[in-house]
Amino acid sequence: MAVPEIICPELPAFNWPDLDSVIQAFRGAPVCPLRQAWRSEPEAAYLPAFARIGWREHALFVFAELKDAEIFTSARHSNQRLWELGDVFEVFLRPLNQSAYTEIHLSPNNLWMGLQFDDAAVAAVARQTGSFSLHSVPDLACTTRTWVFPDFRRWYALIKIPRESVSDQPAPLPGSQWLFSFGRYDYCRGQTAPVISSTSAHADATNFHCQADWATLRCQSTPPALEPLPPATPTRRPDPFNSIK
Repeated sequence: MAVPEIICPELPAFNWPDLDSVIQAFRGAPVCPLRQAWRSEPEAAYLPAFARIGWREHALFVFAELKDAEIFTSARHSNQRLWELGDVFEVFLRPLNQSAYTEIHLSPNNLWMGLQFDDAAVAAVARQTGSFSLHSVPDLACTTRTWVFPDFRRWYALIKIPRESVSDQPAPLPGSQWLFSFGRYDYCRGQTAPVISSTSAHADATNFHCQADWATLRCQSTPPALEPLPPATPTRRPDPFNSIK
């Protein structure tokens, strides 16, 4: 299966704490659905999620909307093993011209964990041993924000990733190319295992690190002109991209 390439657009200015402002800023960014490509049919408990990616100034921005029957995590601090503690959204990101890559986890209560690996072989050893402490980056220069709507069974995640925090050779973002993948662990209390999904067409659900399946993106410098969307106010179901039903 051919690995897709998407265009990563330049985002307009937006108000970081304001969900409606974020939604409008990402209106022209491509939608990346999280699926279960390793299955012929999704699990009965599978719920859809979508992510978008754009850039502004010296950073990449990832914005995700996740439908969730029970928004849940037992995590209480950043840099815990969040994927074992409850719902989590994951970002995998690697500049195309280097072997090192970054993995970022974000939970609904806005706790995060950053991991960096020198290459795929180093990551494979860490996964086999279950030891990630040497690869944890507690001071990774990313910024995160989440919005949680339990009544609508939905939460949103926003991550700002400065280029210099993930690239060995910082340079202007326009024209740069990256490998990326987004993943999700969807937990409910009482479940023995989470429902997982990914934007990548993985054949093996246990290996989100398979870079051969990741998509590529290319940053472009012309923001699209689009009509504004209505605000995602609490008086109705937040559905900013008309993508999750």
